[in-house]
Amino acid sequence: MRKPGSMKGLEDLGRVRLSQNFFLRDFLHSEIADFYRIPNIPEDPDLAIEAGKRLCEELLEPLQATFGRLHIRSGYRSPGVNRFGNENNLNCSTNAATSAHHIWDMRDFDGCMGAAVCIVVPWMLDRYRDESDWQRLAWWIHDHLPYASLCFFPKLWAFNIQWHERPKRVIQSYVRPRGILTKPGMANWEGDHAAVYEGFPPLRN
Repeated sequence: MRKPGSMKGLEDLGRVRLSQNFFLRDFLHSEIADFYRIPNIPEDPDLAIEAGKRLCEELLEPLQATFGRLHIRSGYRSPGVNRFGNENNLNCSTNAATSAHHIWDMRDFDGCMGAAVCIVVPWMLDRYRDESDWQRLAWWIHDHLPYASLCFFPKLWAFNIQWHERPKRVIQSYVRPRGILTKPGMANWEGDHAAVYEGFPPLRN
């Protein structure tokens, strides 16, 4: 599929179904793109679709089946949108660092494919109040889903969840306790963490 060159083409791209409940259009909204009038359109739609399907099928669908509707904060970013965000201090990393992450249609340094989305889980907001409670969801995901990386943020416990061909399975946070929660080699990385998320629903597919 070529990069859309018309509104009709963009409509057709947005109708591409990535999984049972998610379409590509769900991930194209960007405040940066809207406010600064920068098109947020994949330059390589086929790669974006392929990576997006894996993200949705392997991570978002089981999350939504288990916890209910997910709120998508930030999904796909075009290289142009992400570059503008980085150059203007709008909470975007460099394009090189964001490839195979928010930039779904760019492979990373190793030639690997990946995709990430920032989401909020309303189920969590309705049940937990302590600032550190984000760890409950983090450990549940760690024990149940093939994520590549997670990064949690203070507002609404929003977090980036990434699918990647070579998952590193690292969890970090900007919420207290800040820093790395777990990564390969840490003593807490392996084993069962069910005691941390007691009362959570079982995985549903």
